[in-house]
Amino acid sequence: MPFLRSFLSEEQLLCSICLDVFDNPVSTPCGHSFCMTCIGHYWDSVKHCQCPLCKQTFKRKPDLYINRTLREITEQFKRMKGNPGASGGDGADRDAEEGGTTQEPVGSTLRPGQLPGYLLEEMKQRLTRHRAHRNSLASQNETWSEQIEQTLNTDSTSDTQPPGFARQVSLRRYTLSGAADAVKVPLCPKHHRNLELFCRSDLECICVACGQTEHQSHDITCAEKEWQSHKMKIAITENEIQEMTKQRMEKVEEIKQSLVDIKMLSEHEVQRSMQLFGALISSLERSQAGLLEVTEINRRSAEHQAELMIRELEQEITELRRRSTALAKLAQTENYITGLKGYSDVSTPKTMKDWTGISLTCDLGTKTIYTSVCQLLEQFKEELQKVPPAFCLSVSANQSPVKSHPSKTSVEVKRMQEYSVDVTLDSNTAHPRLILSEDKKKVWCGERHQQVPNNRERFDRVVCVLGCKGFTSGRHYWEVEVDGKTDWDLGVASHSCNRKGKITVSPSNGYWFLSLRDKNNYAFRTEPSTALPLSLKPQKIGLFVDYEKGQVSFYNVDAKMHIYTFMDNFSETIYPFFSPCTNKTGKNDAPLVITPVLMD
Repeated sequence: MPFLRSFLSEEQLLCSICLDVFDNPVSTPCGHSFCMTCIGHYWDSVKHCQCPLCKQTFKRKPDLYINRTLREITEQFKRMKGNPGASGGDGADRDAEEGGTTQEPVGSTLRPGQLPGYLLEEMKQRLTRHRAHRNSLASQNETWSEQIEQTLNTDSTSDTQPPGFARQVSLRRYTLSGAADAVKVPLCPKHHRNLELFCRSDLECICVACGQTEHQSHDITCAEKEWQSHKMKIAITENEIQEMTKQRMEKVEEIKQSLVDIKMLSEHEVQRSMQLFGALISSLERSQAGLLEVTEINRRSAEHQAELMIRELEQEITELRRRSTALAKLAQTENYITGLKGYSDVSTPKTMKDWTGISLTCDLGTKTIYTSVCQLLEQFKEELQKVPPAFCLSVSANQSPVKSHPSKTSVEVKRMQEYSVDVTLDSNTAHPRLILSEDKKKVWCGERHQQVPNNRERFDRVVCVLGCKGFTSGRHYWEVEVDGKTDWDLGVASHSCNRKGKITVSPSNGYWFLSLRDKNNYAFRTEPSTALPLSLKPQKIGLFVDYEKGQVSFYNVDAKMHIYTFMDNFSETIYPFFSPCTNKTGKNDAPLVITPVLMD
């Protein structure tokens, strides 16, 4: 009895908000107790209702009721604290009336913090009834828990798995402030029980009660075992990422080495050309200058392509390393809830580009210059034809560097021509100033606007026109004669591109085309435009589109030279795009002509 009398102290009866003895104590669903006024003011001052102690958040404000037993204890404690010699008063009389045996002797003195015997007996009886009720609930769930255990034991691959974990009930200790968990484990917000199971059907952690009700027919397993399985998958995924990172780093080194070889080849070609043309008269110096310019342009083009490829590869490597770091960090966590939630975010790989068939190539274009010189100077033809061909390196993802002939571009143009299509102009899209031939193969700009319907497909400010047939897949090639023009635009445009008013032309706005301005200024229309210094002015432009790869390429058909390639992603129908530009008072009145593709 002395132990029971010293069972309570003032610290056990303090509200954690006001730090004073409870006044009308209430208990939250998580088991902690506070003064009714204190918890009410606290919840009015925060955005979400949560327990001030364990920080458990409730979806809606709980209905709170006064804990009568705790209130009686605190009121008795206050009376004893105010009158240390009190013997229990009305409580002792009530015990006598009920025939109790714990009534305090008349005139006995209670020390501070002690309670009358009858009040302690009442507490013991209430705790006993609570334990009996809890045991009754546990027995009702025993059959279903055994089924869960049997399923989990069947899935287990280790002999050390502790049996009957599904029947493990979160041990609670009961204090005057309510129930508190012995181990801090996340609780089910609906049933306030440990989240120790994992529903594979809904991909969420649940408690035993959830599994018995709304998840009864789902695939359920132990959450901890499921997380261990996912951690094994993390290791596998991390190894795959490391392998992909290694392959891309090797690809970067191959491209860098190819660029070095191309630079060396360019220097060697320049030296050889200087020896060949050194003995020629001044008229041939222009040809030599042209050769130097073509070589420099192609070298710069190779550098530009290499920079783009390396930048894209490095971005993918950075992303892969970021995912690897995130997976490594995630593998260290023991919190299966955080792990399962984070795993779905980092385990799903972003779309990566397939680098297998992509290579860095370069054609210095010297063969064309040599042929031109042979035509001009017959006496040097035999000597120039004896010049050994230049070589450049082509690197693919799974092959070592191989040599290719400088006429590779010529072969490439022939291969593109195999995908030739019949392109005609769509008069419904033509600007009112544009004039189309009867066969819809020629277009030029007139002086005045024509009387045409102002339909939504028609361009009303920019003098351009689209092809009749669009592309949603496959490879396509066509050729356009541009001889005699000072300005023009050629390429492709998306179906949803803006056709009314002022137009901002760029790939981001659905336009991919090559432009000529003032006879000599070639550029691909990006933001800002990409200047393309060309020494050989093309008379006929070949256009090649690979829809799946997102490739738009331009070629000098007569010289069999590659001009420029742009890579993007197409998500809708694209159409051939033509703009003869304004006629500039007769200076640019020559038409754009879609010509038949002649296979050499």
